[in-house]
Amino acid sequence: QVQLVESGGGLVQPGGSLRLSCAASGFTFSNYVGSWYRQAPGKERELVADIGPTGSGTNYADSVKGRFTISRDSRKNTVYLQMNSLKSEDTAMYYCNAARHYYGDPIQPWGQGTQVTVSS
Repeated sequence: QVQLVESGGGLVQPGGSLRLSCAASGFTFSNYVGSWYRQAPGKERELVADIGPTGSGTNYADSVKGRFTISRDSRKNTVYLQMNSLKSEDTAMYYCNAARHYYGDPIQPWGQGTQVTVSS
């Protein structure tokens, strides 16, 4: 029953923007920290950003600070990631999940992810 569905990825030129969405079903996403991860080929999955249950607190990896913004809409059971000033280094499969605290381990099954490719 629990499902996380990522969407919004695609091919974009360096300096461009994308907005990713993470739609949850089968549980109340707003009761948990929402988290975005990414994984590039040959690399481990890394935490990109997270946001508190109320949306009042956020954290970002140093590599994306000032460029990415995480947000949520509790009524829609959805978490978003606005990505601006994209670089080739941002190319990866992006996944979302839920956690019990900031920087916490994921607690839900992984979704399919959405591919982000930044290339000229």
